[in-house]
Amino acid sequence: MASLPMVMIEPVVRAALLEDLGRAGDLTTDSIVPPDATTRTALVARQSGVVAGLDFTACAFRLIDPRIEMTVERPDGTRLRPGDVIATITGPARGILTAERVALNFLCHLSGVASATRGIADAIEGYRAQVCCTRKTMPGLRFAQKYAVRVGGGANHRFGLDDAVLIKDNHVAIAGGVRPALERARAGVGHLVKIELEVDTLAQLEEALAIGVYAVLLDNMGPDMLRQAVRMVDGRAVTEASGRIRPDTAPAIAASGVDLLSVGWLTHSATVLDVGLDWLA
Repeated sequence: MASLPMVMIEPVVRAALLEDLGRAGDLTTDSIVPPDATTRTALVARQSGVVAGLDFTACAFRLIDPRIEMTVERPDGTRLRPGDVIATITGPARGILTAERVALNFLCHLSGVASATRGIADAIEGYRAQVCCTRKTMPGLRFAQKYAVRVGGGANHRFGLDDAVLIKDNHVAIAGGVRPALERARAGVGHLVKIELEVDTLAQLEEALAIGVYAVLLDNMGPDMLRQAVRMVDGRAVTEASGRIRPDTAPAIAASGVDLLSVGWLTHSATVLDVGLDWLA
């Protein structure tokens, strides 16, 4: 997995540190820890999962004190077991303690996203389908969360409203139907912009296929209806299933033959992966 450029990472990490430091800095650490104290610590997994976000963690420590060194033992994408040492961190104790919470916030959250994605990816292994995320992301962290999805074995949907056209039910309602919505979209964008249409019924799907569309979002359809939809499409469009997809429901959905399983909770509700910072010396 290629790392994200530091020019993308540093602004969000810097903002998080500034939020934490407030107006007076780390009152607790600065009053207790001698300025010349040094230490050696380790990032240790408390539960199984997939690690993601180590560059964000390293950036937090480095911004507080460039003398802090982080040595990665298990890089992003590594499957973890409880007790695994992810990285060791050495340097000024004050800086390590001050950056600790922000560093862990990024690491635990992004590892949680990667772990949740891997859970779906593992559940549908052997099927043609791939799990992908949505735009249901935390403000300011979309690029980071979508990176974590890729680390976990998933794919990314749109990064923003300008990536592609996705015609949803409200667009269809305002346009007055599937045909006018598709026709207006085609007239309004360039020839390189792909168009996807959300459909709730097989009748809508039939109409979309007659007109022609790059992809269809099969929203909240059960496995039986999804199988019918895939047969109707017959390779003429990319098929994407969404709605109520979790590791226990994903195999039946993937078995329908769809190309993508779109899962919003991977980014907006994924549980953090428990990682701790343990004192070694």
